[in-house]
Amino acid sequence: MKNFRQSRNHRPKKNRLITGATDVIRALKENIQLDRIFILATFNNAVTDQLKKLAAECGVPVNKVPIEKLNSFNTGEHNGCVAMLSKIKYSNLQDLISFSFENSLSPLFVMLDGITDIRNIGAIARSAYAMGVTALIIPEKGVGALNEDAIFTSAGALEHLPVCRVNSLMKAVDELHLNGIKVYATEMTAQKNIFEVDFKDPCAIVMGGEEQGIYPALLKICDEQLKIPMPGNFESLNVSVATGMVLYEAIRQRFR
Repeated sequence: MKNFRQSRNHRPKKNRLITGATDVIRALKENIQLDRIFILATFNNAVTDQLKKLAAECGVPVNKVPIEKLNSFNTGEHNGCVAMLSKIKYSNLQDLISFSFENSLSPLFVMLDGITDIRNIGAIARSAYAMGVTALIIPEKGVGALNEDAIFTSAGALEHLPVCRVNSLMKAVDELHLNGIKVYATEMTAQKNIFEVDFKDPCAIVMGGEEQGIYPALLKICDEQLKIPMPGNFESLNVSVATGMVLYEAIRQRFR
């Protein structure tokens, strides 16, 4: 694990970028893991259609952006398309579930919904790795990019903690349920607190963004809603702090 220092912003290194739609398509066909793909917003042809179709099959987010964003990568000729190589090795959710059960482990997942601040994501990953979480579950869109800044903030945890990137958190919850895994949503108005839940059984914990919380439809299909009891008169905790507190309670129960 790397020593933690204050996060810093920096442009992705050129050797971690692929430019041009043709080369990006080739990378997708060769199963090279990409963090995300940026294409010029005005592009709309057969090549970009093929690229978007392959990206969807591989679970790689595609962002339509203005020319200024593509130029900011400073790669020279990009022909309207830039892809970022992933430093994260993404895992298949069902594979991790099966591995856990085959090895008599009780899986513990953390699902992130609408958390866009990479510093929070890095801090969550750091706590999750320290607490022995099976994997983070993130959506393709609506969550901060797991880029070099996120890895830096995680003190390197994101290079070791499995991450499942799914095209729908709703479908991920369905898959967890089909495998007998309970899904708990953290919600500050919940009636039940975290000390009243049995975290020893296979489960997943959903953490929502500080502004909007968990998406209502996702909240509805979770098994139970939980809160962190707070005697102080304050609206909420930072999401990375809250995640650490919930995970510590889960691990405390599992080590009893």
